[in-house]
Amino acid sequence: MSIRNIRTLGDEELRKNAKPVKEMTERTANLIEDMLDTMYLAGGVGLAAPQVGILKRIVVIDIGEGPVVLINPQIIETDGEQTGMEGCLSLPGKRAVVTRPNHVVVKALDKNMEAFTLEGEELMARAICHECDHLDGIMYVDKMEGELMDVPENEDEE
Repeated sequence: MSIRNIRTLGDEELRKNAKPVKEMTERTANLIEDMLDTMYLAGGVGLAAPQVGILKRIVVIDIGEGPVVLINPQIIETDGEQTGMEGCLSLPGKRAVVTRPNHVVVKALDKNMEAFTLEGEELMARAICHECDHLDGIMYVDKMEGELMDVPENEDEE
């Protein structure tokens, strides 16, 4: 597949609302594969379609347990709270403290356009919330507590 360019903070596409996916086309299937390849190459744990300039409601996540594809995701339940460092492929080299739910249930479609629900805790809950925010033009800097910090050179991006 192809590696896509990741849009960075300041790009107006990152602040727009993404549109629902109505059907799985070859082009959309290729986009999903490109997003996964792009996320892995960049060393991230999640990527939303707007981050590669495509205003579709598609998210890919892999926290080390294999790839998850969420099409038209809707967070239907949250519980608890976690506060921690968060980074973003659209703000390379930066991170900040963000408070998110510790437990999330999301309803979405998979690559076959079949409905499913996914529960996530801790890092997965954080990734789901972070990536779903991208679909509504929200970035973690809108929710950060304190200032943006530089990621030490010997640490990977989150």
